[in-house]
Amino acid sequence: MDIDLRSDTLTRPTPAMHEAMMSAKVGDDMFGEDPTVAALEEKAARMFGRDAALYCASGTMTNQIGIRLHCQIQDEVICHKYSHIYLYESGGIMANAGASVRLLEGDRGLITAKDVEAAIQPDDIHSPVSRLVSLENTMNKGGGSCYDMDEIWAIRETCHEHGLALHLDGARLFNALVAKGQNAKEYGEVFDTISICLSKGLGAPVGSLLIGGHDDIKRARRIRKVMGGAWRQAGYIAAAGLYALEHHIERLVEDHNKAKEMAKVLRGLNYVEEVLPCETNILIFKLTDKYTNSTFLNKLAENGILAFGFGPQLIRFVTHYDFTDDHLTKTIEVLKKL
Repeated sequence: MDIDLRSDTLTRPTPAMHEAMMSAKVGDDMFGEDPTVAALEEKAARMFGRDAALYCASGTMTNQIGIRLHCQIQDEVICHKYSHIYLYESGGIMANAGASVRLLEGDRGLITAKDVEAAIQPDDIHSPVSRLVSLENTMNKGGGSCYDMDEIWAIRETCHEHGLALHLDGARLFNALVAKGQNAKEYGEVFDTISICLSKGLGAPVGSLLIGGHDDIKRARRIRKVMGGAWRQAGYIAAAGLYALEHHIERLVEDHNKAKEMAKVLRGLNYVEEVLPCETNILIFKLTDKYTNSTFLNKLAENGILAFGFGPQLIRFVTHYDFTDDHLTKTIEVLKKL
């Protein structure tokens, strides 16, 4: 039994998703003639109550296009120091937008309106221009932590007062919507641009969407082109994303419950020093000195379980569609005997 808890990007299309892909109507998206891509973009835009959306190859691409829309050379992006846009997008903020970064502290990767207010640069030629605030929800490095909507609105008001744009890296936003009982359209109201990923918990094989206003998405298509991100007959994979949005959102609670069940077990084990609060499908825990990251991961691998080290003595598990009830039972058995 191979059990893979390294990431929710490891899901594979279900038979029903395969069928949707194989029966998709396609055309050349560069000419605006792929009906399935258009249907996916229209559905995503409607879900969030926005004018338009743009289908891209990855969440890194949608994030970087969003940043480029709002920033130019000598501008600055305000975000948490654990943000994906800063840590895991290969210096794209600088390479694509020519902007610098203002990094903030915050519990489990979350920042507040007060944090943002304090970080905004003065109008001084020695400083870059504060131009954009970017939030990540759920926060990967925070263990799948979620924002409260009241705090997001407070950050929005701070941005409005100072003329800053607000972008959301919502790679796992649907996990947050399900976990917190929040509404997608409210997110569409509060953020200028939203990036959502289809190939994580939703289980599509590839693809992300940038959602926003008509003018921003029109500009975003030009930016996508210069990044080499234009499609041809992309409807075959867009169909998987469309299927995921229609069928795989509500089931995310199953992934959350499995992660929480493992968290309960880990809290009672003598080789675990701490378990971060588990809100969604990401579970991070800290080992005692009984194991190092590498020795613990090797022990798991010997038992057919794959996971990631996530920092000194930190281990990350991510549950997903392909992590079954049988996998959960086996994983708990292994954890208890280590």
